[in-house]
Amino acid sequence: MLKLKDTGLEEFSFGDGPDDQFYILVNKKISPDGIDVDKLSKTDPRKFDQVLSDMGCVLMLNGVEVTELCMRGELDNENLHESMYELAKDEGIIK
Repeated sequence: MLKLKDTGLEEFSFGDGPDDQFYILVNKKISPDGIDVDKLSKTDPRKFDQVLSDMGCVLMLNGVEVTELCMRGELDNENLHESMYELAKDEGIIK
């Protein structure tokens, strides 16, 4: 099973709104340096999900989703990395 220490949390913004902010839990065993934003920006939109997966994306949420999950107590905004990792485990994404 993937351990917390083998993951990282990356934040990307592609605009000004909360739905333009993305939080990505990354498998550092696959991408020790994280998501390659330059490569991602050149990706064919039809292959976007596959490229993210190939780069080690475990879970990606936008700012609206993070806010909602924090309000429901499923994520902790003060400890987002660990709480996203725990959410991925709870949802069966990390086994």
